[in-house]
Amino acid sequence: MNARCPLGWYCLGMVFLAALPLHAQLLEWKLGGDSAHFIRINAMVQPWLLVNQSDPGTTINGEPQDVSVSIGLRRLRFQMTAQITDRALFYAQYGENNFSSFYNSGGNRKLAAFFHDAVGEYRLSNGNEAKVGMGLTIANGLSRFSQPSVTTIMTTDVPVFAQATVDQTDQFSRKLSMLLRGQIGSIDYRFVVSDPFVIQSNGATPPPIGPSATFAQKGHALQYQGYVIWQFMDQEPHLTPYMAGTYLGKKSVFNVAIGGIYQPRAMWRTGASPTDTVYEDMKLAAIESFYDAPVGESGHAISAYAGFFHTDYGTNYLRYNGALNPGQSPSYGNGLPMFGTGNVIYSQLGYFIPHVIEGTTGLLPYATATLADYDKLSHVVSDTYAVGCSLLLSGHSAKFSVDLNNRPTFTTSATGATLKSGRATQFVLQYQVFF
Repeated sequence: MNARCPLGWYCLGMVFLAALPLHAQLLEWKLGGDSAHFIRINAMVQPWLLVNQSDPGTTINGEPQDVSVSIGLRRLRFQMTAQITDRALFYAQYGENNFSSFYNSGGNRKLAAFFHDAVGEYRLSNGNEAKVGMGLTIANGLSRFSQPSVTTIMTTDVPVFAQATVDQTDQFSRKLSMLLRGQIGSIDYRFVVSDPFVIQSNGATPPPIGPSATFAQKGHALQYQGYVIWQFMDQEPHLTPYMAGTYLGKKSVFNVAIGGIYQPRAMWRTGASPTDTVYEDMKLAAIESFYDAPVGESGHAISAYAGFFHTDYGTNYLRYNGALNPGQSPSYGNGLPMFGTGNVIYSQLGYFIPHVIEGTTGLLPYATATLADYDKLSHVVSDTYAVGCSLLLSGHSAKFSVDLNNRPTFTTSATGATLKSGRATQFVLQYQVFF
């Protein structure tokens, strides 16, 4: 085993744990014979087959390529949840993302895995009124898709723009934080104070300061987050901060939520002259609604979401990104302007049809739309659409998903303006296994 590969040692530990006596068919151990106290192990993998129509100017490994075909791991996760006492909880998650044959972590394919979460929480009462915690956590203030349970999402992938600072000043959406979260009646709340990572630690060379805002490379400030949900029907689970994608008709959920993130002097740019440095606050806010409920007594279910996001990263901030991007930089391959100062509307709609094929859980077709109006694009709307369907072999534990995504492409004019140049299509086949 390569001593430099922490994932190898982690897997060896999983093998050892798997040899211990288990409760039922789960990787779960009861502590002291008490069903309320347990240690639980979960794992998940999401491999992708990706066929992508490239953005203009894309080269792959030094050669121009109009269409690329690639296989990769969108996500790999190992999770441990330990309810040590009635009130003390420990949660850790280890894994990697976007592992492909093209461009991986620092050019070394053996060093891509890392800890996503490592957090301890203490419940202040016997109910869900309040939990305090500290550590590396995804508990977030903006949206339910800023802290998604990726194993239960309805779509093949999450709307990544909602993970607003992903891999810039966080660790794949996780931050070192202190948190207070809980439920009082129909209200679910979470308030978080985070110590964001400095941009220089994200493994990439930060862009030089210029007239458009980027994350500041000098100074440091705490980040403040808040998220409040009004739950008009069933209450959602609250063991960890992760929020479910769809319940497949097992719950009746209708929520309205507001959230926000604020960090003073998070961004910088040049001022009236190139030698002037101007600092700007990062101010992000969202309002959203989520509905996920059975349709009559048929076993069918409908899932719907709509959200409005106001994202102020400072003057003309814009960042490209693409999941499992085969291109040599974020603005090529399948990249698009995903994060920026402006406004975004995101919506999704799906319908669960049970037992369409004998021996399976059912089918889950869906459609999504993202309309992004960013200042630096001169308010030319970046509109992305997707349709897809999952064949649920065993609920979310084993499923095949297909997704067809159509996005705009952009080029830069001689004057430096970003122009909409056409559209490109991407096809994804995903197989998810989760226990």
